[in-house]
Amino acid sequence: MDASGEFTVETFTPVGLPREETPTTATPVGLARMEKHFTGEVSGHSTTLFTFAVDHSTDVGGYVAMESFAGKLHERTGTFNFTHSATTTGEDRDNESFVIIPSSGTGDLAGITGTGGLRNEADGTHRVWLTYELPE
Repeated sequence: MDASGEFTVETFTPVGLPREETPTTATPVGLARMEKHFTGEVSGHSTTLFTFAVDHSTDVGGYVAMESFAGKLHERTGTFNFTHSATTTGEDRDNESFVIIPSSGTGDLAGITGTGGLRNEADGTHRVWLTYELPE
């Protein structure tokens, strides 16, 4: 099945990393906790652990995120985890990955598997889509 929706980032809270244990690179690694709100065929909320290395002067870098979602896909209610990542040269998204974590689903979403994607539109709209399967 396919589901799509829009989301807003409600909070983006940086979390400190122990710098004495982190190698110094040209683009330092950061960690943040995000809260999102989803509407559409994908509706609900999520908490995300967002790890990133981005040169903020050029917007070049990449990220890896683990997200815990609670809500609905179409009319099915439950929770599940998914990961997503991408790199950017400042104008694009490349090397994208989006995977629903097997065995993470609960409620009507127990047993969910699948993939998906995220896109940030030029007008600031954030979109999400999923291609998923559920056991019968």
